[in-house]
Amino acid sequence: MSEQSAEPQTVLLRRGEVHSPADPFATAMVVERGQVAWVGSEGAADAFADGVDEVVDLDGALVTPAFTDAHVHTTATGLALTGLDLSGAPSLEAALALVRDFAAARPDDRVLLGHGWDAARWPGGRPPTRAELDAATGGRPLYLSRIDVHSAVVTTALLDLLPGDLGRTDAPLTADDHHVAREAALAAVTPAQRTEAQRTALAHAASLGIGTVHECGGPRISSEDDFAGLLRLAAGLPGPRVVGYWAEQGEEGVARARELGARGAAGDLFVDGSLGSHTACLHQRYADSDATGTAYLDADDIAAHVVACTETGLQAGFHAIGDAAVTAVVEGVRAAAEKVGLGRVRAARHRVEHAEMLTPETVAAFAELGLIASVQPAFDALWGGEDGMYARRLGAERARSLNPFAALLRAGVPLAFGSDSPVTPLDPWGTVRAAAFHRTPEHRVSVRAAFTAHTRGGWRAVGRDDAGVLVPGAPADYAVWRTDELVVQAPDDRVARWSTDPRSGTPGLPDLTPGRDLPVCLRTVVGGRTVFVGPGE
Repeated sequence: MSEQSAEPQTVLLRRGEVHSPADPFATAMVVERGQVAWVGSEGAADAFADGVDEVVDLDGALVTPAFTDAHVHTTATGLALTGLDLSGAPSLEAALALVRDFAAARPDDRVLLGHGWDAARWPGGRPPTRAELDAATGGRPLYLSRIDVHSAVVTTALLDLLPGDLGRTDAPLTADDHHVAREAALAAVTPAQRTEAQRTALAHAASLGIGTVHECGGPRISSEDDFAGLLRLAAGLPGPRVVGYWAEQGEEGVARARELGARGAAGDLFVDGSLGSHTACLHQRYADSDATGTAYLDADDIAAHVVACTETGLQAGFHAIGDAAVTAVVEGVRAAAEKVGLGRVRAARHRVEHAEMLTPETVAAFAELGLIASVQPAFDALWGGEDGMYARRLGAERARSLNPFAALLRAGVPLAFGSDSPVTPLDPWGTVRAAAFHRTPEHRVSVRAAFTAHTRGGWRAVGRDDAGVLVPGAPADYAVWRTDELVVQAPDDRVARWSTDPRSGTPGLPDLTPGRDLPVCLRTVVGGRTVFVGPGE
């Protein structure tokens, strides 16, 4: 394979495995003018060989549609990749050592930024105190977001930069106090730092076979300059594609989303917070706290926003994790449908991000209202299970109900998979594995269904039904992978035997059984243009 460059006008890829419903046994593909022109067998490929600009010998590699990550915070992802990442810290002591080293290595930073601490996974289970952070930084301003980005710990010097008298205790900042602190910390990032972070994040995504990301920005998350700058940057690059969502409420928010070039006034428009920070909004109190979480929007707010978006031709969307928050979304969207018509609401494909605590009733409502479930399987891999954070926060019985992907698919609810990076890393094959091997067996889906949710599902979530699949006429967004033999993997023996038999004509995918190596990306192409080439290719 050649060095990274603009793709020639017409390319024949051959002698590989092409994952396509057009031909489950395809070994070759022709790309022309940024679109898939033909998919078929090796013998038929000979007829194209003389009429193309380039022939790529796949040497047995697998070609799949490029992944779409349907929920990303691009600048924050880039800052985590280039800055202080505490997600691997095994203890409080290790985290403080990383803070000390980072502060020493960055003497000129106005504010030190870090991410990813998770006290729930540390011995003792407590976050760092303000005094400990003051000592580790030598009294400099520091902002450290928890892994879920819904709370943070900061130094005294950072608090001194904020209006009022916020958080003068050792408790992590949450809710509005956290939003104020995050806004002040991110304001210290220079335009050059921000652009570097965005380029780093997009390049990293491309190296993982991701062709499109859905950027979830908003006034409580980033800034208008950050959001607009990212869309400008992406427009000038060959890829990955960036689809923007701006999370601001009401008619003013809808107007601002349109002005900024967003696909919707959606994404992390917070109805509640997160389970890890005790701010997800619940019908019943937490198992380890008397709290029931934080409600930022009620059903009336949601209904008004959905009406405004529907009438303006934009997607609405909400961050909702707790069962009370999901109920509020369902009630609000149903009230909007009563006002503007169910057909219009369904056609708009409004979104719910995370949607973790669902009941059979709310699953059915998602299907009725045409809601897209934009979900993150890595959350279950990280926090699920009998001994995980979900069980500690909710008790084992409620925890087992979380992230019911199989029930959503059975009900006909479209799924779009993402990472919420930097909450969990960009890791598309790991995400597919997490859904197929969910910690709660009844919520598992087939590898094929999970792969579809992470490719075609992301395109459907932005209103495109003609992309995310390698068939003639589709955008030539694809990735080339080095992997072991292909299989058809079902969640368990209850799935009909014929569906796992090669004679069924179902195209195979890599074996994602836990413990096996995940595929390695060799090349990523977006719209026919190469955006990543692996070392030595």
